[in-house]
Amino acid sequence: MPCNLFSSCYSTLLFSIILFFSLSSAQDPSLAPVTPENACNSTPYPDFCKSVLPRNGSANIYDYGRFSVRQSLSAATQISTLINQYLGSLLPLSTTVLEVLKDCQLLADLNVDFLLSSANSLSSTKPLLSLQVNDVQTFLSATLTNQQTCLDELQTFASAWSAKIGIYTPLSNGIKLYSVSLALFTRGWVHKNGKVKGRKLMFDDQEMGQHGRLPLIMSSHNRHIYDVSRRKLLQTTTPDVLVRDVVVVSQDGSGNFTSINDAIAAAPTNTKANKGYFLIYVVAGIYEEYVTIAKNKKNLMIIGDGIDQTVITGDRGVVDGWTTFNSATLAVVGQGFVAVNITVRNTAGAIKHQAVAVRNGADMSTFYSCSFEGYQDTLYTHSLRQFYRECDIYGTVDFVFGNAAAVFQDCNIYARLPMQGQFNALTAQGRTDPNQNTGISIHNCKIMAAPDLASSNGTTRSYLGRPWKEYSRTVYMQSFIDSFIDPTGWREWSGDFALSTLYYAEYSNTGPGAVTADRVTWPGYHEINDTDAADFTVSNFVVGDYWLPATGVPYSGGLL
Repeated sequence: MPCNLFSSCYSTLLFSIILFFSLSSAQDPSLAPVTPENACNSTPYPDFCKSVLPRNGSANIYDYGRFSVRQSLSAATQISTLINQYLGSLLPLSTTVLEVLKDCQLLADLNVDFLLSSANSLSSTKPLLSLQVNDVQTFLSATLTNQQTCLDELQTFASAWSAKIGIYTPLSNGIKLYSVSLALFTRGWVHKNGKVKGRKLMFDDQEMGQHGRLPLIMSSHNRHIYDVSRRKLLQTTTPDVLVRDVVVVSQDGSGNFTSINDAIAAAPTNTKANKGYFLIYVVAGIYEEYVTIAKNKKNLMIIGDGIDQTVITGDRGVVDGWTTFNSATLAVVGQGFVAVNITVRNTAGAIKHQAVAVRNGADMSTFYSCSFEGYQDTLYTHSLRQFYRECDIYGTVDFVFGNAAAVFQDCNIYARLPMQGQFNALTAQGRTDPNQNTGISIHNCKIMAAPDLASSNGTTRSYLGRPWKEYSRTVYMQSFIDSFIDPTGWREWSGDFALSTLYYAEYSNTGPGAVTADRVTWPGYHEINDTDAADFTVSNFVVGDYWLPATGVPYSGGLL
């Protein structure tokens, strides 16, 4: 019988290869061997785990972790190939199914990238740096998110597709395998308190640009700089931000491009942070285009003329046949993306239900002084590590959602007036696995009613969040919460789903809506102390000290 991904001959062969390289490089040589049963009991899928791990009397948790990540990489490669086969087949596909498969193809290809990077990190003979440990945990968390997104879309938008089962089963098995890999990695490389093991990373260990503060005003008195030398823009205004080139987008033809997408297409691919940002300056105007930052457009910076001055707008919504994932006006995947002084809108309106303004799946991405405007599902913080500073976010139902590790700092979060009969849920965090290092941290923000909600008759109920997925995690810290928030604070998703597995917390908030006397009494709800709150700061939750300085965006690393 030929070997395949889940056959015993494949497992034995692959394990022998991984074990050969890992015996000399285990992170803790004194760690005693463990049985597959012992290793698998710490995972969410013990039986599945035991069916995958080979029996070897000398293997430790690191060996099993490396082995399972390699198997996950093989599974992701097979899934990507399978999806491409469906897309390339001559079988007729509806427009909706085709869109779902394209989304799944993008996500599967990203999983191959993340797992290859993780496997390469774990194959190193040197102890992992602390940032490398966080990288791997982040990438493994994202593979689960990507796979779950594809599964969700198949169930929601392609439920009637007759061939769905052919792809659904491999995806479901992949979820289990990725979860096992994340659990084994977490047990081996991550402390129980969530802090990483491994050698501490010093700043000169990582290739980073210089760091400083970005200016908020990029036009008027600075615009003449473009006529003299585009390359000198930030050298003149902020010498500490490293920029490799600058192009200008202007609708009147006075710049290098008239559309944002054309400027992005001209950006170099796969640039490293130490080479500087490719900066796209977008002159004030309303840009009716759907903007995509692909995975190979790394370290791209877009700066506009200010909120409500430089506006990117679209109107895609689920009611019109778009998937939630693909309804975004601005979709970001390329690592190291920075946006400043831009408004992004989805004008589909509440009647079109899910209609995303920004979908962000870019690692180490930053939005500074931006505005996100929509109704349901405005800001899709899809995956990986993200930071938002001094931004305005408008919406109604679940309008900050997704499964990234995302920190919002000094932002204004505005609840709008929803459709009749709807309630507002500010957040709907989508953590599906207890070992994912994801969640929403809202720090020193203002939680307020938008003018339309504030002037209504007051019958709309608004909540801090509700659990989209089983391990949903959201924390409000040192923020102002106005009186429009319901005294219970939080809303269930459906019955008692996730109420004991979620993690919702509040810390040192102020304002009439911050009173916790009548808050929900769910097992997963907490009022936390300084020590617990520190875990959700910029420095700890998204390891911001390692990547935010190069952006020039200001931030507070700890509690205030």
